[in-house]
Amino acid sequence: MAVSPEPTFPLAEEEIKLYTIHISSKYLNLTRQKLQLTRLPRNGPQPQWTESWEPKATVERLVDYWLQNFSWRDQEADLNANVPQFRTEMRTSSTEAPVRLHLIHSRSTYANAVPCLLIPPFPFTNLCLSHLINNFTTPDDPSKDVPFHLVIPSLPGLGFSDPINSNEPVLPLIAQMFDALMKRLGYDYYLASTATPSPNSVTDIDVRLTNHIASSHPDSCLGVHLLSPPFRAPTWQNDPLEWLKWKTAAFLQTPCLGYTHQDIIAFQQRQQQQQQQQQQIRQLPGPNQLPLCPGLNMGVNGGFEPNPLAYALCDSPASLLLFFLVVLRNIGSEHEFSNRDVIKMVSLTWLPGSEETMRLWAHCCSSSDDLPSSSLKPKVGVTIFSGANSETCGNSQQREGMPLPVSSPGVHTCLAWGRSRFNIVSSQTVAGSPGLLAWERPEVIATGVRGLAKAIIASDDRLQPAKEPGAAMQELIARVDEGDERFFPVDLLLGGEGANKLSSEGEPTPQFPVLRASCPELAVDHTDRDDGSQEFKWRKAA
Repeated sequence: MAVSPEPTFPLAEEEIKLYTIHISSKYLNLTRQKLQLTRLPRNGPQPQWTESWEPKATVERLVDYWLQNFSWRDQEADLNANVPQFRTEMRTSSTEAPVRLHLIHSRSTYANAVPCLLIPPFPFTNLCLSHLINNFTTPDDPSKDVPFHLVIPSLPGLGFSDPINSNEPVLPLIAQMFDALMKRLGYDYYLASTATPSPNSVTDIDVRLTNHIASSHPDSCLGVHLLSPPFRAPTWQNDPLEWLKWKTAAFLQTPCLGYTHQDIIAFQQRQQQQQQQQQQIRQLPGPNQLPLCPGLNMGVNGGFEPNPLAYALCDSPASLLLFFLVVLRNIGSEHEFSNRDVIKMVSLTWLPGSEETMRLWAHCCSSSDDLPSSSLKPKVGVTIFSGANSETCGNSQQREGMPLPVSSPGVHTCLAWGRSRFNIVSSQTVAGSPGLLAWERPEVIATGVRGLAKAIIASDDRLQPAKEPGAAMQELIARVDEGDERFFPVDLLLGGEGANKLSSEGEPTPQFPVLRASCPELAVDHTDRDDGSQEFKWRKAA
């Protein structure tokens, strides 16, 4: 008689645990004291070679709001009640100690849902993107629009994720962690997407990370969605045929050989911008070089020393607030953030600890992308923006919500350049400039990923959804002996029929963080952490 195999269980560090945010009152009081002691510089004349922006009035108003009107406890309660948060320990080949990753994991209720890994843009945490959940998991018409099981991890060192303590290049390690995370959640095959257009992001950490995932893990990541990606021009050494096509189209200044009219115009504008940029560099005092990190000239002899700024951002909430204002200013966002939105965004970095923000940036800026070569090009979907218009790209006026006087110009995405490295299976062109897309037009991101999903599903049956999602996990529950005390991955409880049994006030709510459960086959244990929060673990009921 055949012996039934023993059910497999994750190791203790491989468990996916429900996570509840709780910041100690001691730290909240310390934040208040630091804000009360904020000292801002006097207004002074601006150097002639810099773009003039005096942030004092904006910072004063936001600091006053933070002190007098902002309630972190209200935000904390809202996140814990409405955002499905988890944390799990991950290891890589180059990390000695495990790294605890914080993640949002929201499963769709639809059977045809496709797993999607959404990469948050630096320096925003994953919780800043929690408003995107319904755009992905709950489409208006699931028979036409693909729904997604959405996973949004926080980058290591940001938010409630631990930093990576390794001298190895960081981006390949993060890509390895995120791929392992998706598999641990039960997603052997998935799609990935950026959340911010690359030319307008402060750094290209998100698009570089997405490229690493697509190139290093092609057997599991079946496609990636890129927003206005900065495809590089082909070179004679890397792709002589495409280089010859490009030079021919540029010389003739007419659409041909796969290049469009928009490409030709962009080539001309790019040449003019390069000439203007070189002229501006020559007018700068000191070394004629651009800063290593766009928007903040922190380069020292071409290097990037993160510790001075890391110390400043770790000690001063007002400094971190100003850093985020600079980020939003450089992105050129036209979204009218309320005071509450801005302080919440800053608090999600400040309260968990902001010292690793600069270090992650420095690690990524100091390393090059040595992507593995393969005969198969990664499959990608691309979202392109046609340029500024009156609706999506405003002027540089001061506004009542939060003045952001600079608007970053869009950068043209040339699909012909992208095809030399990627297999572009879907694309969409969107009117206007990208801006801060995750807040201004989040539906554009979801639509782009859906276009990619449809193209991949049509040609790759590995992404076909299961007929009965969660059936395998429920079978695992049934095989476990009564009273077994070993713990299950939390995702086990959120799939298939389990999602309908876990509810709040008797109503099935798969996105509810499952603080109360009515599933008779499962039980929950909780332990108190040192910081006053609670950690939940699920097990087979005795």
